[in-house]
Amino acid sequence: MSETSEVIQKPGNSAGLTAQAIAELNRKYQPLNFEARLNQLYRDFKPEKIMVTSSFAATSAYFLHIISRLRPEQIIFFIDTGFHFPETLLYRDYLIGLYHLKVVDLKADSYQHEYSEKEKLYETDPDFCCTINKVNSLEEIKPNFDIWMSSLMSWQSDHRADLEIFEERRGIIKFNPMIDVSREERDAYILEHKLPFHPLVNEGYSSIGCTHCTVKGEGRSGRWLGKPKTECGLHL
Repeated sequence: MSETSEVIQKPGNSAGLTAQAIAELNRKYQPLNFEARLNQLYRDFKPEKIMVTSSFAATSAYFLHIISRLRPEQIIFFIDTGFHFPETLLYRDYLIGLYHLKVVDLKADSYQHEYSEKEKLYETDPDFCCTINKVNSLEEIKPNFDIWMSSLMSWQSDHRADLEIFEERRGIIKFNPMIDVSREERDAYILEHKLPFHPLVNEGYSSIGCTHCTVKGEGRSGRWLGKPKTECGLHL
């Protein structure tokens, strides 16, 4: 870990970063672009302590394309809820082959997943359904890591609009290197590098999650239609 992290005391996150250290990291990384932030992260923190997740959703190719170039040995965790669109699984497998990704699937406890399916929790209690099929499986491995990197962008939802590059979330330091990447910048990169979109994007899906909780729509308007829910709970 670099001198940036040496102001460590004993706070409540596995990286041991104080609020002051997190603020200093945000100041340091703010002027950098997405790719430069990734390069810096791998210099500032132990690579084996960095957890990367991807939903392999609408435009994950941008995020994964850069990671695969900078650190091809990086493990990517994919939360397999058991309710994904077949197109999402095909897209995941296609990107794995295209970028030679090392992907590890995380799955819910089989008994709990069967319970959520039998009781149709995605209709009656979608928060509980997400906890069983998404949140719990990630919570199990989080203690093994200091940094959690994801591809959240501020324009995707009101909650994400308030996120910073580094922040503490439930005992781990979240790293959001794409948080200030605009939709136009993302799409321009995808077109410039001829990266593949998720196959459902052309059918009108902008944000793609589980089959029961996703319909066509702009932004995240197609997620949990008719419910106040806008996040699965992973990033809250």
